[in-house]
Amino acid sequence: MEHRGHFGSRLGVILATAGSAVGLGNIWRFPFMTGQNGGAAFILLYLGCVFLLGIPGMIAEFVVGRHAGTNAARAYRKVAGRTPWGFTGYLGVFTSMIILGFYAVVAGWCLQYLFVSFAGTLEGDATYVSDYFRSFSTNPWKPALWAVAFVVITHLVVVRGIRRGIERASKLLMPLLFMLLLIIVIASCSLSGAGKGIEFLLKPDFSKLSTDVMLEALGQAFFSLSLGTACLCTYSSYFSHRIKLARSATQIALVDSFIAIMAGLMIFPAAFAVGVSPDSGPSLIFVTLPNVFQQAFSSVPVVGYLISVLFYFLLAMSALTSTISMHEIGTAFFHEEFHISRHSGAWVVTCACGLLAVFCSLSMGAVPSLQVMGSNLLDACDKLTAQYLLPLGALLTCTMVGWYLPRKLVRHQLTNWGSLPRTSYHVFLFLVRFVCPLGIIAVFLRQLGII
Repeated sequence: MEHRGHFGSRLGVILATAGSAVGLGNIWRFPFMTGQNGGAAFILLYLGCVFLLGIPGMIAEFVVGRHAGTNAARAYRKVAGRTPWGFTGYLGVFTSMIILGFYAVVAGWCLQYLFVSFAGTLEGDATYVSDYFRSFSTNPWKPALWAVAFVVITHLVVVRGIRRGIERASKLLMPLLFMLLLIIVIASCSLSGAGKGIEFLLKPDFSKLSTDVMLEALGQAFFSLSLGTACLCTYSSYFSHRIKLARSATQIALVDSFIAIMAGLMIFPAAFAVGVSPDSGPSLIFVTLPNVFQQAFSSVPVVGYLISVLFYFLLAMSALTSTISMHEIGTAFFHEEFHISRHSGAWVVTCACGLLAVFCSLSMGAVPSLQVMGSNLLDACDKLTAQYLLPLGALLTCTMVGWYLPRKLVRHQLTNWGSLPRTSYHVFLFLVRFVCPLGIIAVFLRQLGII
């Protein structure tokens, strides 16, 4: 068995784990939800959910992962013994591989748009751009090829290990992502009429706050931080004993939230500058924004060209930081559970998820019969993970850590074996025992349409 390895620095821990949370959802879902649910009022509500529920949920996975020091499936078995709690780790591995499979399709679309933006061929009116996306996404082989290419790119990072692969890539990709995001934000906010977009995003509108909005903020907090995928458990198994779990979770949450808010400042000012009210989903990224950039920077076409290229490069990088973490969960599982080399374990994940990506891509139009309960395969995988598997995984983890694990084990992990004050331990225990489970159950029931 090869040496397992650890992250080499605290910065590597923060950037790699934050990278797992930062993804396409930060670029379009969070800004849209913020604008439609009260602007700054929603942001404040979201941040409250992050600190009261999201961070304790992260720490709960950290406790399991670092204590066990192994892949997610074995980690939960190790702390749960022969009890059914051990099932949680297998659930996380299964969930992460499904997410990687369908997520690679959308990430592949980003690569295609980066390619055509760089070539300067994605130019035309709104109808042309809309028709282009429809034609490309339903093509039988182009999007599937890009999806497989993205899985392979992810494979090339993960197969190099923790320090030489994941940590090194994160130290390169995350600062570059920050820099590109800042450049586009400055360009977007400098447009004439951009103030309306900034106001749309940041002006508090407390009249829009409701129980539904609170549950939206709660769900976004959990899903944005990768809770329930076993990603945090897997990454924390590579943490050294010097890493402070509560501080790291807080820093990761702040990075993730900051990028989401900056994404809103990148999108809305440009959209409102040309009189477009953005909507959510793929149509925002692949239909609305290409035309927005062309119109917003029409007086200086070269700037519009550069912004478009940088934007899709930014999207591809944010997707890659997420797919790396999803891939690592399965790689560690197959490597350690089946006693095969890390290279072989990575190839198992790459082949399985690449095949799922192909089927998901084909279900978008080329082979419409690839459906599950009336939805194409991609949408079905998205719904299965977001509405059922992720909340279930997070609920099981918080309940297990809060009520089942020995208090001494949890206290030692959170206080670094007594070297840190116990105050955070008592606060964490209360939140993970009572607040987190109730919050996750509320999200779960809402996803099921019960409340």
